[in-house]
Amino acid sequence: MNPSPSLKLDAALGHDATDKRIDVLRRIGSVGSISEAARGADISYKAAWQAIETLGNLAGTPLVEKAVGGSGGGGAQLTPAGHRLLRAFDLLAAARHAVLTQLDQEDGASPSSLGLAALGVRTSMRNQLPCVVADVSTSGVAVRVDLALSDGTRLASRITQESAQLLDLRKGMAVLALCKATAVKVVDGDAATHADNVLRGRAVRISGDAGPAEVSLQLSCGLSMMGFAVEDGRLKVGQDCVAQVDDSAVVIALAG
Repeated sequence: MNPSPSLKLDAALGHDATDKRIDVLRRIGSVGSISEAARGADISYKAAWQAIETLGNLAGTPLVEKAVGGSGGGGAQLTPAGHRLLRAFDLLAAARHAVLTQLDQEDGASPSSLGLAALGVRTSMRNQLPCVVADVSTSGVAVRVDLALSDGTRLASRITQESAQLLDLRKGMAVLALCKATAVKVVDGDAATHADNVLRGRAVRISGDAGPAEVSLQLSCGLSMMGFAVEDGRLKVGQDCVAQVDDSAVVIALAG
């Protein structure tokens, strides 16, 4: 018999006290039904299952199990690991609030202006751009999210409806736009482009001994972006460039 997997609290717990995934888990614990929890959280049944599966994967152990019996013929209940995860989440949320409140009282700076939540996002994606949600629209089975950088430059992301529901994306919300450097194509600034996601900047560093050169751009808003040159040897440091990235390669993360 295989031993029960251990609960990985650090991987499963996010930073945001309004995390929809935690909300779904909490509602399942209260009402004993995934469908009821989904309705209460104002998301689809499919999105609720995505929340459960994602948290379970991150935690390394099941957080929800089917319950047998009852007037409805069965439902769902939290496992001991699920209850422990919620307890840990509440304790961490209280501690985080206390720390930010103390910082606010010490120097008068707004905790949200310190960027502390964003520093907690660890990922292999080298491009992490603070944005504001400018618009959210449904396009077939997907959702298009228009993001605005600090200078108004637009960047689009295409995600599933379930992911949009769990992130609870709304106009004006502060988020992070993430993408791999390998997903970013860099071309000469004078090149004609018809791509939706076009970010203009200046090449500040170019490196690479073989194959496409890696290019570090300083965008017009002051942020840095990494990508790869489409043509070898054509770009020079100081040159105006254009970075292109497909909307399906742009991942949205909540940092607060």
